[in-house]
Amino acid sequence: MKINGPNHSNFNPYQKQLNKQEEVKQPVKQQQDKVEISSAGKALQDSGKTNETRQNYINEIKIQVENGNYKVDHQRTAGNMVDFFSDKK
Repeated sequence: MKINGPNHSNFNPYQKQLNKQEEVKQPVKQQQDKVEISSAGKALQDSGKTNETRQNYINEIKIQVENGNYKVDHQRTAGNMVDFFSDKK
């Protein structure tokens, strides 16, 4: 058996692995997130906003529903549904 003093270079055979683990633990330079919205995306955002005429129409319907005066045209609703789903094919 060979005994070398405390200054032996191979004192901890796992030191290389420990050093690699420490390197991994160190935080990597963090990049900041950026969000860019294209002009087409901005146009879609603006199109989602209701205009004043549409808002007035919605408010009228709400009032009619609250008062119990709102009548649904079943034939027209069914026709619109058929038209909508037949266009999808």
